[in-house]
Amino acid sequence: MPINKGYLTSGRTFESDEVYTPFYAVDPLIKYIPKDKIIWFPFDEEWSAFYQVFSNLGYQVIRSHLKDGKDFFAYEPPHYDIIISNPPFSLKDDVLNRVKQLNKPFALLLPLNTLQGKRRFSYLENIQLLAFDSRIDYHTKGNFKDYTKGNHFASAYFCKGILPKDLIIEKLDKFSKPLKQNSA
Repeated sequence: MPINKGYLTSGRTFESDEVYTPFYAVDPLIKYIPKDKIIWFPFDEEWSAFYQVFSNLGYQVIRSHLKDGKDFFAYEPPHYDIIISNPPFSLKDDVLNRVKQLNKPFALLLPLNTLQGKRRFSYLENIQLLAFDSRIDYHTKGNFKDYTKGNHFASAYFCKGILPKDLIIEKLDKFSKPLKQNSA
């Protein structure tokens, strides 16, 4: 039987961090986010699936990105209630530390193996997980045409103060139609 070494040899560079959430991976989260909350998407551009889906559904949203001069580790909007994003996986420890400091409810799409690690143990206390029945095929190269079919790692939303219970497993519908998707 072949051994899957992908998680050992996967990139840990800026380029390997540039993968994007498909619209179908946003859908399972929507029902857990109250409509009266202001959502901050700290790693998102206008074409982001998170930004587009929640905006099109009438949520109040704030989007920021390093390209706009708004570094997640130095910038914080004046008013928001929830943080949602797919942060750079290579910075997951720093991102988890920052959301712990900000002390707001959050949902971060991260590799499931984020559960392991001595350094992150304190960040993961009281964490909630929204996991899936299959792996997410992330988009690459800044568009929604190329994707990582047959991804070598599982992903889940790591949440705090979002879910009604600590572990929820949802079915991913990779064939669902995005809501008013703009082209990237």
